[in-house]
Amino acid sequence: MLEKGLLNVTGKTAVITGASSGIGLATAQLFAEVGINVALLDVNDAKGEEEARNIIEKGGKAVYCHCDVTCAGDCEKAAAKVFAEFGAIHILFNNAGVIKRKSVVDLAESDWDLVLDVSLKGAYLLSKYVIPVMAGSGGGSIVNTGSGWGLKGGDDAAAYCAAKGGIVNMTRAMAIDHGKNGIRVNSVCPGDIDTPLLRDEAAQLGADEDEFMKEAADRPLNRVGEPLDVAKTVLFLASDLSAWITGTSVLVDGGGLA
Repeated sequence: MLEKGLLNVTGKTAVITGASSGIGLATAQLFAEVGINVALLDVNDAKGEEEARNIIEKGGKAVYCHCDVTCAGDCEKAAAKVFAEFGAIHILFNNAGVIKRKSVVDLAESDWDLVLDVSLKGAYLLSKYVIPVMAGSGGGSIVNTGSGWGLKGGDDAAAYCAAKGGIVNMTRAMAIDHGKNGIRVNSVCPGDIDTPLLRDEAAQLGADEDEFMKEAADRPLNRVGEPLDVAKTVLFLASDLSAWITGTSVLVDGGGLA
């Protein structure tokens, strides 16, 4: 385990969206283990509150906030609640996202709007309300969840590829705009990670789940990723280990795009 002083994150406060499961939850748990105060944001209130309690019972500091990231009012209230609870925000992990496995011909307009709103608009809205607090807290780090499919195309996932491609380039623009505030902005781009989101893709495509997961593991490291694989990278980007890294995307995919 790395020394906490090397990371320089103890006592800092992080806001994490999509935090009740998958990558968001793994990141919240890892952050709490190294001494970061965590605010778990989600729309699944029962699960979010349960996971925040679990972190507190293990000695961490956590709070749950209901937040629909597509709603400006929710994002503004969440940022205010976290500031009231912890007095600062140093880390923002814009992780919430959904996927619809359809081509542009087959995709309903409502599903296009949902995917773009949750992944791309959500990152914009929460950043809008967190960045002023973060700047007033002395700066910090924002990590946006992109995807390997934000760097190249994928089949039957037009809206998802559009949203994640937007995340990758919005990340660059944010890094340029807010470096003067002492804020670094990067994106983490996972490959296939064993989350409820990935397994739902099998159902959307009408595929056998076991065969789908076997095919997803066909990459140089010969396995599907785990949420903790991504959480460790987010911790790196949030910590002083990456103090001179901003405006870039880190691919975490077991060599899938190699």
